[in-house]
Amino acid sequence: MESFRTNGTCCKQIIFDVKDNKLINCKFINGCSGQSQGLARLTVGQDIDYIIDKLSGIQCRSGTSCPDQLAKALSDFKNRQAKI
Repeated sequence: MESFRTNGTCCKQIIFDVKDNKLINCKFINGCSGQSQGLARLTVGQDIDYIIDKLSGIQCRSGTSCPDQLAKALSDFKNRQAKI
């Protein structure tokens, strides 16, 4: 299980799992419940490169959003995996 501290959103943390380059679990801590549940349901099962491509740069407040933060979390995960 991976954990990512968000920045600039109501959601404070994203907890997720990746297997075979697919997002298999995703939970947003705090933030808008409906939006967080919807975003998780739409992204679980998707290839993380697809998610990063589609969600990067979406803005809500402070120049970011929960979708953008998920893309950042997955990018960070990919970068850490590449170093292993």
